[in-house]
Amino acid sequence: MSHLAVAGLQLDLQAGDNLDRISDEVAAAKRRLSWVDLIVLGELAAYGPSVAYAQEPGGPAETRLRAVARDNRVWLVGGSIFERVGDQVFNTCPVIDPTGEVVLKYRKIYPFRPYEAGVAGGSECMTFDIPKIGRVGVSICYDMWFPETSRTLAWMGAEAIVHPGLTNTIDRDVELSIARASAAQNQCYFVDVNLAGQLGNGRSAVYGPGGEVIYQAGSGRDVIAAELDLGYVRRVRERGWHGLGQVLKSFRDGPSTYPPYREGAVSAPLTALGPLEKPGANLDRAGGADAPASSPRPSQYDKKEG
Repeated sequence: MSHLAVAGLQLDLQAGDNLDRISDEVAAAKRRLSWVDLIVLGELAAYGPSVAYAQEPGGPAETRLRAVARDNRVWLVGGSIFERVGDQVFNTCPVIDPTGEVVLKYRKIYPFRPYEAGVAGGSECMTFDIPKIGRVGVSICYDMWFPETSRTLAWMGAEAIVHPGLTNTIDRDVELSIARASAAQNQCYFVDVNLAGQLGNGRSAVYGPGGEVIYQAGSGRDVIAAELDLGYVRRVRERGWHGLGQVLKSFRDGPSTYPPYREGAVSAPLTALGPLEKPGANLDRAGGADAPASSPRPSQYDKKEG
């Protein structure tokens, strides 16, 4: 058997403790859709985008999510939580099996800098295996803007990528094009689950290994349930989508190291871009008389996007 039944929960959440709501929504989804194997939450669904909610590993949020997975006998990709390890905070996605055991914790490699301030980046792409079904990769929001992350997951054998996100900004449409391209480029399913309500603008989506649109949600609460045929992924990778490009084979057989990734490589054009920092207002740069005397009060996460 190689079918993976997934439900992405696009929840209309608020900043603050959402764990009771998440528990109820997962239970309701599993009751209604008993055939679902894996449930995916949006990024930072548990509390929203404030690092003030950062917890130690094994803290209350992780404990509660483990109980939710165990009580409903379902694989759970728990969105993400801010996790404090020593003097660092990571944006961490726990993946929990139906017995309530944490099988991996993926740390977002690319925090949304300069807005996701005070959050350290992880360093390792991660996958997990669902016995007798297949291999799944994990990515968080801004990670997918860097194609190396999705390609590495495919290189590791991921046949589906689950991607919790938190976006409420004008670039959501661009993100959907990236998600769809990531599916086609890596010949895999791509399950992109955003938040709705006060935190996100929704439009979660599922794409197939040819880049085909399986489902795109609207902006409100939605439960996106789909059965992913991982055998189809394997056939597409072997033969090409409808007999067309065998992308991963060509990548395998092509140049092993591109110039940007060679040891010691330096790009003068990229160096010339300057530091990674928040852009200033045009009036501030021009020194205009109407420039504000002080910076506006930032939101919890400024752009509130992964």
